[in-house]
Amino acid sequence: MNNALIFATNNQHKADEIRNATGGGFPIVTLKEAGIFQEIPEPYDTLEENASEKSRVILERSGQNCFSEDTGLEVPALNGAPGVKSARFAGENATFEENINKLLKQMEGVANRKARFRTVISLRWNGTEHLFEGICEGEITTERRGDGGFGYDPVFVPDGSEKSFAEMSTTEKNRFSHRKKAVEQLVAFLNKQKK
Repeated sequence: MNNALIFATNNQHKADEIRNATGGGFPIVTLKEAGIFQEIPEPYDTLEENASEKSRVILERSGQNCFSEDTGLEVPALNGAPGVKSARFAGENATFEENINKLLKQMEGVANRKARFRTVISLRWNGTEHLFEGICEGEITTERRGDGGFGYDPVFVPDGSEKSFAEMSTTEKNRFSHRKKAVEQLVAFLNKQKK
């Protein structure tokens, strides 16, 4: 476990997506797999601060190299909402369904449907923090499409595609994915450390 990189999440979808994006080159373990069962608050107003807080707490708890990420869907027509509150858009314990319902309701009759997913990764490597960012531009559909993925995937179509994220295979999604873009920077950094 000591050479594993702890990923500050228990979201299996995110863990699988990141393992897939790293190509299995690094042993990545979730909080649960690392024996950490603490809920980490996300009290801040920016993705950067929340990602940073999560990695700081895990480093303190484990003393191991670790990383965390925070991702938000930013919709200009909604002044950047749901943004940092993407997971809690419809309330503290909201489901993906409830969050999507609220988003579609707020977007009713709105002509500008532009949106972007943004991921910020905070890596704590040998005690130093490194931040990586990935962005995927696209737009919000008027109704759900597809049943794959998670979160807002059924209502987000990335620029350059006709399909929503929820209609794509993992391989297709990775061509556009904000998380993949951030992870590629993380992997490039880690590869340099191996040399």
